[in-house]
Amino acid sequence: MADHEAIKELAQALVSELSSASKAVTTAESCTGGWIAKAITDVSGSSACFAYGIVSYSNGAKESLLGVQNQTLIDHGAVSEAVVMEMAEAALNLSGADIGVSVSGIAGPDGGSEAKPVGTVWFAWAVRKGSRVDTEAICQHFTGDRDLVRELAVVHALQGVRERIES
Repeated sequence: MADHEAIKELAQALVSELSSASKAVTTAESCTGGWIAKAITDVSGSSACFAYGIVSYSNGAKESLLGVQNQTLIDHGAVSEAVVMEMAEAALNLSGADIGVSVSGIAGPDGGSEAKPVGTVWFAWAVRKGSRVDTEAICQHFTGDRDLVRELAVVHALQGVRERIES
């Protein structure tokens, strides 16, 4: 179970590691509503490793702010591997950061389906490696109420960035 103190400690460690590695991160968030960016920017000194984040809660925002293809949304839905990969890569390209993280999910209590139940959250991390970008996406299924699903998504996203700092 996540808690706000654990998120704070994780964000502090992340900012320290990013700063030490002279790397920057950017975010593209949907179901977390900017919470990942907030966790990072709550840390003093985060301006050295965080330029900005984009909250693209609606499909229209995903399209207009991040350039997610309408056909991708139609074919796969907002909560999908294809969409979070486009989100992470777009945020990375827009920001010039070294690592981009994106998240889109169904926090509940409504909105789930048999194929994508409440608690389904897709994540992607796009990592700049010279002239190329490596992007990886994974799906997690969290159990709990809306707040807990969102907290767990923030933790997972931050941990994923930490894992990719040295890669």
